[in-house]
Amino acid sequence: QVQLVESGGAMVQAGGSLRVSCAASRGIFSMYAMGWFLQAPGKEREFVAAINWSGGGSTTYADSVKGRFTISRDYFKNAVYLEMNNLKTEDTADYYCAARTRIWRDSNPPRALDEYDYWGRGTLVTVSS
Repeated sequence: QVQLVESGGAMVQAGGSLRVSCAASRGIFSMYAMGWFLQAPGKEREFVAAINWSGGGSTTYADSVKGRFTISRDYFKNAVYLEMNNLKTEDTADYYCAARTRIWRDSNPPRALDEYDYWGRGTLVTVSS
């Protein structure tokens, strides 16, 4: 059973930066992609960014974060990071990482919730004005 643990959530002022991390606490024998999702209070969980695990590590982003957020991976640590710059108050949410361990052959990483197999418990990011 894969366990994902997020860390790095904090309160930050609008315009600031923050990096959140996610690590697999147990060995993963087949990782195909990892992603980040956010869930604001009273709203549904939505896609933020994702990265394919092998090859060149292609990435994809939600339009709302493109140019501000960067996803990266540490292949040997089974970890994924989300660097968030120029944060806005509307970025306030719980941030969840997810792992895809079923075979994924698309050159673009998965973006839908049901395309992921494991989830972390989230880390809270609060952006104040």
